[in-house]
Amino acid sequence: MAGSLRDAKWARWSAMGLVSLGMFCGYYVADVGSPLKPLFEGQLSWSSTEYGFYTGAYGWFNVFLAMLVVGGIVLDRLGARLTGILASCFMFLGTAVQWWALGHPALQQHLWFGVKGQVLAASLGYALFGMGLEWFGITASKIIVRWFKGHELALAMGLQVALGRLGTTVALGSGAAIAVALSVQGPFLLGTAFLAFGLVAFLLFATLDRKLDASEGKGVGATPEEAFRFQDIGLILADRGFWLLTGLCALFYSAVFPFLKYAPDLMVQKFGIEERLSGLIPSLLPFGTILLTPVFGSVYDRKGKGATIMLLGSGFITLAHLLLAIPFLDSWPVALVAVLLLGVGFSLVPSAMWPSVPKIIEEKRLGTAYALIFYIQNLVALMAMPYLIGWVLDRFCLRGRETVQETIGGVLQDVVKVHYDYTLPMLLFVLLGLSAVGLALALRAEDRRKGYGLELPASQVRSASS
Repeated sequence: MAGSLRDAKWARWSAMGLVSLGMFCGYYVADVGSPLKPLFEGQLSWSSTEYGFYTGAYGWFNVFLAMLVVGGIVLDRLGARLTGILASCFMFLGTAVQWWALGHPALQQHLWFGVKGQVLAASLGYALFGMGLEWFGITASKIIVRWFKGHELALAMGLQVALGRLGTTVALGSGAAIAVALSVQGPFLLGTAFLAFGLVAFLLFATLDRKLDASEGKGVGATPEEAFRFQDIGLILADRGFWLLTGLCALFYSAVFPFLKYAPDLMVQKFGIEERLSGLIPSLLPFGTILLTPVFGSVYDRKGKGATIMLLGSGFITLAHLLLAIPFLDSWPVALVAVLLLGVGFSLVPSAMWPSVPKIIEEKRLGTAYALIFYIQNLVALMAMPYLIGWVLDRFCLRGRETVQETIGGVLQDVVKVHYDYTLPMLLFVLLGLSAVGLALALRAEDRRKGYGLELPASQVRSASS
């Protein structure tokens, strides 16, 4: 398509930048609660189980109402522009609800369905936000495929992931400091403002995307060349390579995202780091992805070896969690080395995983395929595992509580300090990493059998959409 706007470098990279701004804002909110666990417990009297309930709520609507699958179908049938705008609105509203709930301690006096009112209200807001971010994530993936097919696809996906992870870095690095200086509401107020800017950025992208349609001779309301059919879901689910990639995704992210939710508390409990600084070492994990994911994506574009890259990444996260699980390794340099190793693994796997999906699934089904992958990821990594870790901490790892006085927002208050032993949760993460290694090996064998081209450079592979 000689006349396609995507052939203009400034246009496709501008599109990537505008969409990535929304991802940055979304990931900030998704992870800003991670360094606040001790403050939720101290200021709001939440337990680890309640914190796990809240963090696991991210996937409620996506899993129980199958909204992620709905989002994928909406994306394939109605297009990326409408889906992205809806997703941005869901994220904004969900974050506003969290901000409101955390500022109303009186909600704690009421039980809704056996759960403290404040916990449930914040969880519902997080669930609405999570639906929006997952819709936005699959939309962004399909947008990058559309704008960069025939160009620097893996590099663009790597950069998009990197810019999104920058939001996680900012959240982990600043969330606790903002909450200590103001209140636990403060980071969520900032997140609400961020998401308003993200919506504006996506509206600007939508204007550019309409120009792409015009440059390719399509109408403003253009739909895919071959309309998605509901029967196509069965074709996706029948592919063994799809299931191996999906399983690897679920296990890999189960070893990373829930860890990030608890990592700042781990820094306090095991490594003796102050609460206000507890997010600094964990923030290096996503910071590493900002630098390395585009590099590994570029390697995948030029050299291939996608399945091998995913295998190496799974090995790195297993080693990192093993270091963190060993009880007598309790000095902060050990934590630093382990998080850096985890950051390498966190860069390797996504840099090859997401560009591999179009090699297995046809483009007209990509929205639904990404939605199904994200659905399993939500069920396992973003809903079940965070709750499981919180339950394990309360049930098997509680070592004691104490009440101390601290200055919060200029006022001296009594806060509760809860002490845990994180050995067992970290061993669970090691087990997840080992399982991911096994699936990566199986995926590489399936690639040799089916010829997906996961080990080939971009110049030598014919995608599933060809």
